[in-house]
Amino acid sequence: MYSKSSLEVIDTVARLGSFTAAAALLHKVPSAISYSVRQIEQELDVVLFRRLPRRVELTPAGEIFVTEARGLLRQMEEVKAQTRRAAQGWQTTLRLTLDNVVRLDSLKPLIESFYQTFDFAELQVNMEVFNGSWEAIAQERADIVIGATSAIPIGGHFEVRDMGLLDWAFVMSPSHPCALQSELSESFVCQFPAICLDDTSTELPKRHSGYFLSQRRLLLPNWYTALECLQNGMGVGYAPRHMVADLLHSGGLIERHLPEIQPVSRCCLVWRRTSNSKLIEWMVDNLGDTQKLHRDWLA
Repeated sequence: MYSKSSLEVIDTVARLGSFTAAAALLHKVPSAISYSVRQIEQELDVVLFRRLPRRVELTPAGEIFVTEARGLLRQMEEVKAQTRRAAQGWQTTLRLTLDNVVRLDSLKPLIESFYQTFDFAELQVNMEVFNGSWEAIAQERADIVIGATSAIPIGGHFEVRDMGLLDWAFVMSPSHPCALQSELSESFVCQFPAICLDDTSTELPKRHSGYFLSQRRLLLPNWYTALECLQNGMGVGYAPRHMVADLLHSGGLIERHLPEIQPVSRCCLVWRRTSNSKLIEWMVDNLGDTQKLHRDWLA
């Protein structure tokens, strides 16, 4: 409805309170400034400025118009900047998915580094469990997945970087009947629910951490809930060792060994290959090599 230059004229006159001063700043003659203002006033059928002997001042209607005009000017600049960034391969949002098995203490410095580096981009962080992580990237709901456990990708174009093996511990409450046995058998363990995270996949077959086929499961949404249930004696199960290390040290949980079942999970960093990928490239470089990934997220 209004050109960028006409909105800039109104903004400048409002800031300087003078047609003459606005003309000097915009390198125009005062009559051109006055004409531009009058044209907009005629289109709106309102008076934006009171003409006083040595200055002009905004009317109440003019104050509203200037506020909106400045918002439009900011939007125009942002549209221009976003268009240029897109042409140069920059996104405005990076979608990062964490598999629920990873540690979270490395997330804070990662987020801080991202927002310090980019003044225009946003980070969207989601969490999935097991094959849900692969679905997120295959369905283009994620640009990067940290901690995807071994599976075969379904379609799409991916890059994968090894994060090393995830170590599992079979744990339970100190007061749980399994903790009181010197040796555990399948028949004894199967009396109690297996605490498992519920795979968030909807299309891929669901995977769960180790349990006996004849054992009932208690399926939970995340490790925070799972550890609460384990500490409260509601079942037994395998948990990532880095998540239970403090509890094992303090005695909040007890570890026992089941030679028949020993989950092994090779974790990896996965990212999409796209033509518009500079934020992805930055994030992958920032996350580092296999050793750094294992140390920051799994150790």
